[in-house]
Amino acid sequence: MPEGTPDLSVVVPVYNEEGIVASACLELMAALDARGWDYELVLTENGSRDRTVAILEELARAHPRFRHLHSPEPNYGQALRRGILEARGRWVVADEIDLCDPGFYDRALPILARGEADMVVGSKRAAGSVDGRPAFRRLATWVHNTVLRLVLGFRGTDTHGVKAFSREAIAPVASRCVVDRDVFASELVLRAGMEGKRVVEIPIELHEKRAPSIGLLRRVPNVLRQVVRLFWVLRVSAPVRAGSGPRSAKRPPA
Repeated sequence: MPEGTPDLSVVVPVYNEEGIVASACLELMAALDARGWDYELVLTENGSRDRTVAILEELARAHPRFRHLHSPEPNYGQALRRGILEARGRWVVADEIDLCDPGFYDRALPILARGEADMVVGSKRAAGSVDGRPAFRRLATWVHNTVLRLVLGFRGTDTHGVKAFSREAIAPVASRCVVDRDVFASELVLRAGMEGKRVVEIPIELHEKRAPSIGLLRRVPNVLRQVVRLFWVLRVSAPVRAGSGPRSAKRPPA
């Protein structure tokens, strides 16, 4: 990694991604290099049993802007949280290895730079979005967000997927999050809004590079348990001060 603090940290959790991790990282780094940005790409690998770790080690040797973190337990939320806390950039993009759309960066980072938000959420359900996933996964997203709305008063349209934010504003929020796995991303967005951070949504076009690495039905029981825990943490045991929820960006970024 070049000396000094980069302007941008891109944090990507990965688990058993030997099929696409090298090509996705090389493609993303080429796009960021073409933009002339000062960045680091941080892959937070967690519990992989395939060749993912070996591939990440090869990438780190060949590319000074690339680094990776290893955790032995397969835990998406824990890996994302660690990546956010260890990011060095002024701005952070939390991305997904099967997405990595620099077009989102082009639209979200100017919003942060102009001081219009502390966090920009790329929403799959906001007006103008295009969600290319299968219907049953779009339904699962709608159900999850509806539960968050009914149980926790969520005012936005999405909590998962790509998001960009100010490390100074949001890393302390991440450090206070208590749930993990799939629901960490929801707590991060919810808690940021409840703590008074400015959260806005912009629509995205979602076209995944591969099917999910973990089946949807396998994730449901844990998601339900974590949502119940999240309700207890945010609303019962130590309620967080209510604040504004995510809103749409006021105008298209320059």
